[in-house]
Amino acid sequence: MPTILLILLAMLAFSQTKAFSQSEAFSQIEDPVYARLDLAYQALRANDYDTAIADFERALATAPGRPSIHKDLAYALLKIGENTRARDHFAEAMRLDPTDAHVALEYAFLCYETGQPITARRIFDRLRTSQSTAEEAFENIDRPLREGIARWKEAVLANPADYSGHEELARLAEQRDETDLAAEHFEKAWRLRPERRALLLDLGRTWKALGRIEEANAALLAASRGAEPRGAEQARELLPARYPYVYEFQKALDLDPANAELRRELAYLHMAMGQDAEAAQQFARVVETAPQDEHTLERYPGAPRATTAPGEAKEPGAKELGVKSLEKGYLPDALKYLAVAHETNPADFEVMLKLGWTNNILKNDRAASRWFDLARQSSDPHTAAEASQAYRNLEPGIQRFHTTVWVSPTFSTRWHDLFAYAQTKTEMRVPGVPWLRVYSSVRFVGDTHGSERFAIGWALQYLSEQSIIASLGVATQSWHGATGWFEAGESFHFRPAPLDVSTATPDYRGGVSFTRAIVRDGARAIARGSVLGHWFAETNDDLVYVSRFDNDTLIYSQNRLGHDLPGARVPAQFYWNWNATFDMKHEYWANFLETGPGLRFHVPQLPRSMVFSINALRGFYLIMNGNPHPQMFNDLRIGVWYAFTH
Repeated sequence: MPTILLILLAMLAFSQTKAFSQSEAFSQIEDPVYARLDLAYQALRANDYDTAIADFERALATAPGRPSIHKDLAYALLKIGENTRARDHFAEAMRLDPTDAHVALEYAFLCYETGQPITARRIFDRLRTSQSTAEEAFENIDRPLREGIARWKEAVLANPADYSGHEELARLAEQRDETDLAAEHFEKAWRLRPERRALLLDLGRTWKALGRIEEANAALLAASRGAEPRGAEQARELLPARYPYVYEFQKALDLDPANAELRRELAYLHMAMGQDAEAAQQFARVVETAPQDEHTLERYPGAPRATTAPGEAKEPGAKELGVKSLEKGYLPDALKYLAVAHETNPADFEVMLKLGWTNNILKNDRAASRWFDLARQSSDPHTAAEASQAYRNLEPGIQRFHTTVWVSPTFSTRWHDLFAYAQTKTEMRVPGVPWLRVYSSVRFVGDTHGSERFAIGWALQYLSEQSIIASLGVATQSWHGATGWFEAGESFHFRPAPLDVSTATPDYRGGVSFTRAIVRDGARAIARGSVLGHWFAETNDDLVYVSRFDNDTLIYSQNRLGHDLPGARVPAQFYWNWNATFDMKHEYWANFLETGPGLRFHVPQLPRSMVFSINALRGFYLIMNGNPHPQMFNDLRIGVWYAFTH
């Protein structure tokens, strides 16, 4: 039979990372999300927002489906003025948890602040029945729109040829979701100023919202071939993914007959189809409508050549368009323009840095890492420093091999003994199977006393496994906090027990680990630099099969509810423990409950992943048959947890 109660302490090494450490919330090796989150919160309390943001983003790379991480990251981004990125994370948090009205309200305010008043108004409208703040915000947005629409209606009625009046009325109507009115006046503005092809994008967008698909596609096709580059790119995004048909080109030309670029493309399409007569007809129309068109001169050399008008505005370059697109959150556009800019000037390190950030936001981490690596070679110290920091933050998460080392010595007053647990584990990503990891690990489990003699008998009961365990295993990626794993290895005993004098024993283990933490409103206070702390609740649960313990399966659960200690000289948390252990074979040493207060803290001068803990526990055995101990017990456990990754 396994060695009496103290095997319990060895059982704490059953899971892949740790068992008896009292600092799970700060360093979860099996599920690194919580380790990253705690580092992020520590950085927030130290006003180190760049580090906090990087840690939140690393946590999201592992658990993108957790709305609370998106929410806390958004608040951190607000602290450094990244309102657009904060808005996008609030949007994702709202999508993941539509019932969170507070997040929806924050998202709506940021939409309004970042130039998305239509979305903001819709959300405020939805929330105003239950929140007075939303009602007030809705009225603040809607009242100027109502008044502006009424004013501009009178203006265009008095002067129907007022191009600006029609455009302004259309934009106000679109913001107020009066789409019919918006489409009517976008079209009137376009008819008055047909050279303003950006209006075709607006017209196509509103027609599409009204379900007038063929007309919308005609307007968008014309805009995609004749508007300025930004408008043309936006129009392409709204068009069907396929290449347009001939009849669609013709409908677009019916709407915009002076569009030389559109007509020329139709001519080339006719040529590709072997319809030379139709192509020649379209080329002739191009020369009629744009006699100085350079592209058509190849077909019609007699046409007069163009001259550049003095003072003609130069179109923005690809780099400028890429940077502006990134700033406004148009990420696909930014990627395209910046790629063109890099091809034009391969030595522009600023472009490389922007390509890194764009790919990073789009979750193309490998591409982002490559661009950051290139950009950190820049001669500009600011560019090099920013790229280097981004590269260091990103690279560990995408490496094929990832090594984690942790150690956790714990002193127990109940046993007057110092127990030590440690592990080094190297994981490898499996190509083509992103949810699976293969790993090798070496664990150490031991104590200083080695054994304890019970008063009721002569037998020595060993307090820990006294082993070094080498194993190979597989583990799944964390999914909603759950991780499955299995490993096979060999346990090498550096202090053999009287009933087991072997120096090595096969060791097979496997199971499911689950971790989750809930942080309530105080997280926002921390993100905004408040001295107030936050409430939190955590659970760490393991179902573990262990061959060495007579093929037993154990269930181990650690739960904490606590609060930060505001004003403390060191970052600290007070919490209450509720622990439970059960097994399938009903061994007394594996069936008990524990509860009591705990304190964990981090000394700022020491590494961030080093956390100290003190737990005062009252225990209660659930099975007394064969149990040599009193049913109730007390234990003060003082420990430290330290981990690092490479």
